[in-house]
Amino acid sequence: MRSLITIILGALLIAAGLFGYKKLSNIKKQGPPPTEKKVASVYAQTVANSDIPIFITTSGQLVAKNKVQLFSEVQGIFENSAREFKPGIFYKKGEVLLKLNSAEFFASLQAQKSALYNQIVALLPDLQLDFPEALPNWKSYLAKFDMDKALAPLPEPLSEKEKLFIAGRNIQSAWYNIKNQQVRLSKYVIYAPFSGVLTEADVTPGTLVRAGQKLGEFIDPSVFEMEVPVNISLEGRLKTGKQVALHDLEKKKTWNGTIIRVNGKVDATSQTVKAYIQVRGEDLKEGMYLEAEISAKDEAETFEIDRKLLVENNKIFVILDTVLELRQITPVYFNENSVVIKGLEDGIRILAKPVPGAYSGMKVEVLKD
Repeated sequence: MRSLITIILGALLIAAGLFGYKKLSNIKKQGPPPTEKKVASVYAQTVANSDIPIFITTSGQLVAKNKVQLFSEVQGIFENSAREFKPGIFYKKGEVLLKLNSAEFFASLQAQKSALYNQIVALLPDLQLDFPEALPNWKSYLAKFDMDKALAPLPEPLSEKEKLFIAGRNIQSAWYNIKNQQVRLSKYVIYAPFSGVLTEADVTPGTLVRAGQKLGEFIDPSVFEMEVPVNISLEGRLKTGKQVALHDLEKKKTWNGTIIRVNGKVDATSQTVKAYIQVRGEDLKEGMYLEAEISAKDEAETFEIDRKLLVENNKIFVILDTVLELRQITPVYFNENSVVIKGLEDGIRILAKPVPGAYSGMKVEVLKD
């Protein structure tokens, strides 16, 4: 009995092993079960080509159109000003910006005038003898001679001999010296050339000012200029008088500017030309940075898309039925977040949003929303 039971158990074990072996062999032959390919869900947009206006976006810094650097041409003590000589103070046109003490120079000028007067008086007896016809003119000149006023022009000579006679007495030389000193005297007072604001003040009352010393800076805060670089390919669109939209860097405020001139020289490094925009308005300050949007031209048969949709800068995915295809296009103009492209026919569908891992031949499901 024991031997029989042992034989039966051994036969059962051998049968079980053979059955398991055949099962495993069948599994290997069949291979792993096929995996289903995932279909990506995408958003689409339909191409509708049109004439898109191209705007050049550039930036620049505001500079006051009327701006004066104040320097002294003479030496003296800073006496006074029509207002407090400090940054931010407003002056009306014609008001005294700065006055230097000129008492010493004025006294020297008066002495020279007196010397000229005496020279002419000493000249009269000789004129009476040699040129009696010219005597009334010179007497009249002396009668109108005023020490406190600017010199009047000397009487015109009636003959060439009289002219040489007057020149030999150094009358004309003395007269021109005094005229020169009168001009120099006027430089002791600096007047506001226009209504504006003092932006820099480098001296204070009582300071000894030397010739050539910088005194400050004065600007007109009502009108500004902005220099902006523009690609040379678009230079032909930059016409004087063209309106330009300006806004601050945060795009919270806007102003209207006008192109007033275009530089004729091309920057060799950047291949750009400088355009100058004039702008007026509230809340504008010298030194501010503004962005300008200049309307350049209308590009025909173009479409504007998100820059993120570009592949290798000149390709884009189009949707053919339910499959993606990579197609080459021509970028026309790059904006900050978008790009104007050319080369797609009307009605074709393209991706509206980038798809991570997208490839040509990829199956997709287009979402309606």
